[in-house]
Amino acid sequence: MKAIWNDVVIADAPKEELIYIERNWYFPPNRVNKDHLQDSPTPYTCPWKGECQYFNVGKDDNWSQDNAWTYPKPKPSAIDIVKKDFSNYIAFWRDVKVTE
Repeated sequence: MKAIWNDVVIADAPKEELIYIERNWYFPPNRVNKDHLQDSPTPYTCPWKGECQYFNVGKDDNWSQDNAWTYPKPKPSAIDIVKKDFSNYIAFWRDVKVTE
C-alpha cells in the first residue's frame, strides 16, 4: 500500500505490515519517508488510544497541516484492543491518499 501526497509517495509497505484502526491504515515507521513530515503543535488525546502527535505533510514551502499522525506511546489497553503494538505507526488523511 502507498500513501501519496501531491503525486509523491511518502509511505510504501505491503498491506500485511500495516495496521487497520478505525478506518485508517497505519504504516510502520520504517516505511515512511520522514523527509515529508514535520511535527505539528496541534494537541490531541484520543480517549482510548492516548496522546497523539500530528504531522504536517509536504515539501519545501508546500505543507498540508495535520495530514498525518502517530501514537508514540499508546495506552496499553489500546494495544490490547488492537492486538498489536502500533507505537509510532503513522496514519494519513485529508490531502494524502492511501491506495493499494
